[in-house]
Amino acid sequence: INVISRCAHAYRSDSLEGSGLGASHYFYVMQVCANPGISQEQLAKNLYINKSSVTRAIAALEENGFVERRPCEEDKRVTRVYPTDKATEILPEVRRIARAWNSFLLADLEEEEKTRFLATLDKITQKAQSYIDLNLTAEDLQNR
Repeated sequence: INVISRCAHAYRSDSLEGSGLGASHYFYVMQVCANPGISQEQLAKNLYINKSSVTRAIAALEENGFVERRPCEEDKRVTRVYPTDKATEILPEVRRIARAWNSFLLADLEEEEKTRFLATLDKITQKAQSYIDLNLTAEDLQNR
Protein backbone atom coordinates (compact mmCIF):
# COMPACT_ATOMS: atom_id res chain seq x y z
CA ILE A 1 0.00 0.00 0.00
CA ASN A 2 2.86 2.37 0.82
CA VAL A 3 4.58 1.63 -2.50
CA ILE A 4 1.34 2.39 -4.38
CA SER A 5 1.01 5.64 -2.44
CA ARG A 6 4.58 6.71 -3.22
CA CYS A 7 4.13 5.87 -6.91
CA ALA A 8 0.84 7.80 -6.99
CA HIS A 9 2.62 10.78 -5.45
CA ALA A 10 5.29 10.62 -8.18
CA TYR A 11 2.58 10.39 -10.86
CA ARG A 12 0.71 13.40 -9.45
CA SER A 13 3.94 15.33 -9.17
CA ASP A 14 4.77 14.63 -12.84
CA SER A 15 1.22 15.36 -13.97
CA LEU A 16 0.94 18.64 -12.07
CA GLU A 17 4.39 19.94 -12.97
CA GLY A 18 4.24 23.60 -13.92
CA SER A 19 0.73 24.10 -12.53
CA GLY A 20 1.87 25.57 -9.22
CA LEU A 21 0.03 22.77 -7.45
CA GLY A 22 2.06 20.20 -5.54
CA ALA A 23 1.32 16.49 -5.58
CA SER A 24 0.24 16.45 -1.95
CA HIS A 25 -1.90 19.57 -2.35
CA TYR A 26 -4.16 17.89 -4.85
CA PHE A 27 -6.37 16.39 -2.13
CA TYR A 28 -6.82 19.79 -0.50
CA VAL A 29 -8.01 21.39 -3.74
CA MET A 30 -10.56 18.62 -4.23
CA GLN A 31 -11.88 19.00 -0.66
CA VAL A 32 -11.98 22.81 -0.64
CA CYS A 33 -13.71 22.96 -4.02
CA ALA A 34 -16.27 20.38 -2.87
CA ASN A 35 -16.77 22.20 0.47
CA PRO A 36 -16.23 25.97 0.05
CA GLY A 37 -15.85 27.58 3.45
CA ILE A 38 -14.69 24.38 5.14
CA SER A 39 -12.84 24.95 8.40
CA GLN A 40 -9.21 23.93 8.61
CA GLU A 41 -10.14 21.59 11.46
CA GLN A 42 -12.80 19.84 9.35
CA LEU A 43 -10.34 19.64 6.47
CA ALA A 44 -7.87 17.86 8.77
CA LYS A 45 -10.61 15.41 9.80
CA ASN A 46 -11.77 14.78 6.23
CA LEU A 47 -8.24 14.10 4.99
CA TYR A 48 -7.01 12.27 8.11
CA ILE A 49 -4.07 14.67 8.37
CA ASN A 50 -2.87 16.48 11.48
CA LYS A 51 -3.84 20.12 11.92
CA SER A 52 -0.31 21.51 11.65
CA SER A 53 0.20 19.79 8.28
CA VAL A 54 -3.12 21.20 7.06
CA THR A 55 -2.10 24.69 8.20
CA ARG A 56 1.19 24.46 6.27
CA ALA A 57 -0.47 23.07 3.14
CA ILE A 58 -3.22 25.70 3.16
CA ALA A 59 -0.63 28.44 3.64
CA ALA A 60 1.26 27.17 0.56
CA LEU A 61 -1.97 26.91 -1.45
CA GLU A 62 -2.93 30.43 -0.41
CA GLU A 63 0.51 31.74 -1.36
CA ASN A 64 0.12 30.11 -4.81
CA GLY A 65 -3.37 31.56 -5.27
CA PHE A 66 -5.44 28.36 -5.00
CA VAL A 67 -7.32 29.14 -1.79
CA GLU A 68 -8.31 32.03 0.39
CA ARG A 69 -8.56 31.89 4.19
CA ARG A 70 -11.09 33.97 6.09
CA PRO A 71 -12.08 34.10 9.75
CA CYS A 72 -15.48 32.60 10.51
CA GLU A 73 -18.15 35.25 11.12
CA GLU A 74 -19.69 33.32 14.03
CA ASP A 75 -16.44 32.23 15.71
CA LYS A 76 -13.29 34.24 15.04
CA ARG A 77 -11.14 31.35 16.33
CA VAL A 78 -12.19 29.29 13.28
CA THR A 79 -10.54 29.81 9.91
CA ARG A 80 -12.59 28.98 6.82
CA VAL A 81 -10.99 28.03 3.51
CA TYR A 82 -12.46 28.97 0.13
CA PRO A 83 -11.34 28.01 -3.37
CA THR A 84 -10.22 30.75 -5.72
CA ASP A 85 -10.94 30.86 -9.43
CA LYS A 86 -7.51 29.31 -9.93
CA ALA A 87 -8.56 26.27 -7.87
CA THR A 88 -11.88 25.82 -9.65
CA GLU A 89 -10.13 26.14 -13.01
CA ILE A 90 -7.61 23.38 -12.21
CA LEU A 91 -10.17 21.09 -10.54
CA PRO A 92 -11.17 19.28 -13.78
CA GLU A 93 -7.50 18.53 -14.45
CA VAL A 94 -7.02 17.26 -10.89
CA ARG A 95 -10.02 14.96 -11.32
CA ARG A 96 -8.73 13.78 -14.70
CA ILE A 97 -5.36 12.95 -13.13
CA ALA A 98 -7.08 10.93 -10.38
CA ARG A 99 -9.19 9.00 -12.89
CA ALA A 100 -6.20 8.33 -15.15
CA TRP A 101 -4.14 6.93 -12.25
CA ASN A 102 -6.98 4.70 -11.06
CA SER A 103 -7.61 3.47 -14.60
CA PHE A 104 -3.91 2.72 -15.02
CA LEU A 105 -3.81 0.70 -11.79
CA LEU A 106 -6.93 -1.30 -12.57
CA ALA A 107 -6.34 -1.81 -16.31
CA ASP A 108 -5.13 -5.41 -16.04
CA LEU A 109 -7.95 -6.60 -13.78
CA GLU A 110 -11.09 -8.33 -14.99
CA GLU A 111 -14.38 -6.67 -14.03
CA GLU A 112 -15.04 -9.22 -11.28
CA GLU A 113 -11.53 -8.67 -9.89
CA LYS A 114 -12.03 -4.88 -9.94
CA THR A 115 -15.35 -5.17 -8.13
CA ARG A 116 -13.93 -7.52 -5.50
CA PHE A 117 -10.76 -5.46 -5.09
CA LEU A 118 -12.60 -2.15 -4.70
CA ALA A 119 -15.01 -3.65 -2.18
CA THR A 120 -12.09 -5.09 -0.19
CA LEU A 121 -10.19 -1.82 -0.38
CA ASP A 122 -13.27 0.03 0.89
CA LYS A 123 -13.50 -2.35 3.88
CA ILE A 124 -9.82 -1.86 4.66
CA THR A 125 -10.16 1.92 4.32
CA GLN A 126 -13.09 1.96 6.73
CA LYS A 127 -11.10 -0.11 9.22
CA ALA A 128 -8.12 2.25 8.95
CA GLN A 129 -10.36 5.29 9.38
CA SER A 130 -11.89 3.77 12.51
CA TYR A 131 -8.51 4.15 14.23
CA ILE A 132 -8.91 7.93 13.97
CA ASP A 133 -12.71 8.18 14.08
CA LEU A 134 -12.97 6.09 17.25
CA ASN A 135 -9.94 7.84 18.76
CA LEU A 136 -8.14 4.54 19.26
CA THR A 137 -4.58 4.28 20.54
CA ALA A 138 -1.71 2.04 19.51
CA GLU A 139 -2.30 0.12 22.74
CA ASP A 140 -5.95 -0.44 21.73
CA LEU A 141 -4.80 -2.05 18.49
CA GLN A 142 -2.19 -4.21 20.18
CA ASN A 143 -4.79 -5.53 22.63
CA ARG A 144 -7.22 -6.61 19.89
